[in-house]
Amino acid sequence: MHETSLVRNVVLLGHGKCGKTSLAEALLFTAGKTSRLGKVDDGSSIMDFEPEEVSRHFTISSSFNNYTWKKHLVFLADPPGDDNFVNEALFASRVADCALFVVGAVLGVKFQTEKFAAMVADRQLPALLFVNKMDRERADFESAVQSIEEGLPLNPAVIQLPIGAEADFKGVVDLVRNKAFLFEANGKVRETEVPADMAAAVAGRREALMEKVAETDDDLIEKFLEEGTLSDEDLLQGLKAAAKTGKLHPVAVGAALPNAGTGLLLDLINDLMPSPAERGPQTGTDPRTGDVVEREPAPEAPLSALVFKTIADPYAGRLNIFRVYSGALEAGSFYNASKGAAEKFGQLLLLEGKEHKPVDQAGPGMIVAVAKLKDTGTGDTLCAENAPVRYEPPAPIEPVISYAVTSGQKGDEEKLFASISKLLDEDPTLRLTRQPDTREILVSGVGQMHLEVIGERIKRKYGVDMSLQVPKVAYKETIKGKARAQGRHKKQTGGHGQFGDSWLEIEPLPRGGGFQFEDRIVGGVIPRQYIPAVEKGVVEAMSEGVVAGYPMVDLKVAVVDGSYHPVDSSEMAFKISGALAFRKAVEEAKPVLLEPIMTMTVRVPQDAVGDVIGDLNSRRGRVLGMDSEAKNEVITAQVPMAEIQQYAPDLTSITGGRGTFSVEISHYEEMPAQAAEKVIAAAKAQ
Repeated sequence: MHETSLVRNVVLLGHGKCGKTSLAEALLFTAGKTSRLGKVDDGSSIMDFEPEEVSRHFTISSSFNNYTWKKHLVFLADPPGDDNFVNEALFASRVADCALFVVGAVLGVKFQTEKFAAMVADRQLPALLFVNKMDRERADFESAVQSIEEGLPLNPAVIQLPIGAEADFKGVVDLVRNKAFLFEANGKVRETEVPADMAAAVAGRREALMEKVAETDDDLIEKFLEEGTLSDEDLLQGLKAAAKTGKLHPVAVGAALPNAGTGLLLDLINDLMPSPAERGPQTGTDPRTGDVVEREPAPEAPLSALVFKTIADPYAGRLNIFRVYSGALEAGSFYNASKGAAEKFGQLLLLEGKEHKPVDQAGPGMIVAVAKLKDTGTGDTLCAENAPVRYEPPAPIEPVISYAVTSGQKGDEEKLFASISKLLDEDPTLRLTRQPDTREILVSGVGQMHLEVIGERIKRKYGVDMSLQVPKVAYKETIKGKARAQGRHKKQTGGHGQFGDSWLEIEPLPRGGGFQFEDRIVGGVIPRQYIPAVEKGVVEAMSEGVVAGYPMVDLKVAVVDGSYHPVDSSEMAFKISGALAFRKAVEEAKPVLLEPIMTMTVRVPQDAVGDVIGDLNSRRGRVLGMDSEAKNEVITAQVPMAEIQQYAPDLTSITGGRGTFSVEISHYEEMPAQAAEKVIAAAKAQ
């Protein structure tokens, strides 16, 4: 177990294709953890090893590794940068002490970058910004830094300047030490003097850095105002203090793919990012009393850890991955404070890409895993039973797209649903629900690609195909008028016959009124024992309306008259009679189709509001109102469910990936005739 002050726990954050995973590969290689420089595009990456990641050339699931550099033990978490898998980044950043935030030198800040920056800001997570891909065509360091300053809720402080760009990118100037470093092989650098043609730019940037650092400390700002400068030592110590507390976010520069200058970045992680001890105690609650408690990040403190990821494996069983906050963990047992259960385990594992390395102990800041725990899942807190504590896990991202799911091969349904259930442990954003109205099983996820990957994973791990269809809309039917009708059921073919005769009156109820049944029989024209049978016949007939075969709602039925036969009448005869009378009455009572209306909350940037509202109007939506948030406009609208089943990819297209939405059922209302005709025609065809 490493000394806590020499441990670093780092999450790599950045939008898709910014080069996060390539940077992780380069750091591991330069630190001597790996013997070859893995590449994402040719499938040789240590961190992206799942078949779905290899085929798509980007990260889908968080991967983990560690390295030792100048006596420091550093844990790396590499979550996906794609919107479909943003939940992985949310959970990984929850357990990290700091972030290595990657921004592309060509594209700069994108909308996904803003999402990840919000995670950093919300958690007040110290972060080191790395402008990557300076070797690429159209790479522009100044433009990338400007996009960071203007677009992210961070306080960037440039500490390195690139020497050259694109194919001529050959080194960096360290503004703190006022030295230049030229790139050599394997991430190494050679120290030299600042190029003469950069002297003026370096002097200006260095003064700006001094000013930024001075502003974070009262003593330094006083010294800077008096002397007009800071000593190298004051600048370095001030920068370390500001970076480790998240007051400043230092900006470094390099190129991951050719492994240009990663040795310098390894030093910066050691020097400028905090250890678990420097991040301070972790706050939780005592599950017995509800009191707030703290756990110091020290090996001698009581054990506490948070499970933030679960991997389901058909052969090895479940693998729970957790971050240790306090105490020293050895093989044996611990207490699950979230489930109130003791768990025994045999071996602690360090995750190194797809490999698992056994370890004897784990201390504060370390990320380790345990296999085959009985009750433990993602979000659970593990601790010492005599000193229980429960940490609050992050809330998973809510799913926004749903499909009806069936097996590709008949007879495999049970196997399919069992497979999806296993993946529910692995992926908190996945949902499996049953729709009673349509009798469909729905699988819900964060996006189209998310569900496609789930299908591929199920096929690979469990050998069963998952087929997706657009879900049926749960239409209903009702009536707009009143009607009276007779249902006469008479069957006499020799022997004991059947006879039931009932008159019903029906009328509409207000929307949401449900169903009411009234007995208005007088004079015993229908014996009391047969009235429930009439109601039962009506209820069964309501399950299939006359317009398009959908269930009927919001109506009142009264049995008002009828007749019976002393021998041939029976409960069955009156049940049939009630159903016949009901269907006749409905046909005369102006039956209509009802559709579910959803309340939507859509968050979009100001420049996309007009397009989004126009799109909602084209979907027969009604905008109810608008509010403003920090960077977004919030549109509230009511839209028919049938019009927004595939809304997620459409909103992404309209807003360039910058829009989000949530939706919930509001009410049912009558469907316009033109739209209803299509539904009725489809129902009749089916």
